[in-house]
Amino acid sequence: MARFLVKRIVHGLAVLWVVITLTFILLRITPGGPFDRERRLPPEVMANIEAKYHLDEPWLKQYGRYLRGILEGDLGPSYKYLDRNVSDIIADTFPTSALLGILALSFALIFSLPVGLCAAATRNRWADRGCVFLATLGISLPNFILGAVLIWFFSLKLGWFQAGRWGQLSSVVLPMITLGAASFAYLSYLLRSALLETLSEDFIRTARAKGLREINVLFKHALRNSFIPVLTVLGPLFAALVTGSFVVEYVFAIPGMGRFFITAVADRDYPLIMGVTLVYTTVLVCANLLVDLLYSLVDPRIKTH
Repeated sequence: MARFLVKRIVHGLAVLWVVITLTFILLRITPGGPFDRERRLPPEVMANIEAKYHLDEPWLKQYGRYLRGILEGDLGPSYKYLDRNVSDIIADTFPTSALLGILALSFALIFSLPVGLCAAATRNRWADRGCVFLATLGISLPNFILGAVLIWFFSLKLGWFQAGRWGQLSSVVLPMITLGAASFAYLSYLLRSALLETLSEDFIRTARAKGLREINVLFKHALRNSFIPVLTVLGPLFAALVTGSFVVEYVFAIPGMGRFFITAVADRDYPLIMGVTLVYTTVLVCANLLVDLLYSLVDPRIKTH
């Protein structure tokens, strides 16, 4: 186990370094700069700004300075949000995006399990068709449309939940459902397919031949052996929920990290783009590592070599 952890941590650090390096290079070779405006600044003013942020230095020196800052826990100042450090912006906004992602993934997992089980157990019957229709709707409906519909019905018409803000239970439910709907649909499809494949295996026929009840066959034998494909996608799926919540954050006025990332790209805010990309990559690497560790718990045949 220790050897496996060390190997995966080294691999994750290598991935982080590659992403940081590629992002740094792409930002520098893209035409335009962070302080380009429709009305060009005087040369002496531009020179002072570039000197302040070390943009007048060679790329290699800037790259080394940034890597040293990461090791020291300093992601640099933001070019757009003056007097604010990138580390402070991320510390203020990432917990909100992470909480929204965790809630959306929890919603997707909790509701995809019964839907996937119901669809597999009632294959080609009305319940299966209803579950498949629900999953198809969740995949097909864009989250900004779903969010608007949920706000109109549950907030404006019924008055059950708040349409905006963040921090209260009534303001969390609608964005959680909006962000988690597509993941719920995808996991339902995946679990249904995995269960149907498992239910055709010989050990399932043997269990039925022994006289076990169908519910015991489903939960004790089929479900655990079908959960590996679902577990495989949970790492990237969680990272996607945390990093892909910009539209939902915008629709529900949630003070998360997504909107800062979009504005950073538009404003060519190099340190903020690099910092948010670093956080997103770290989330993905850690989530995949956790999934690898959970493999052996779900299926003892899988060892952490």
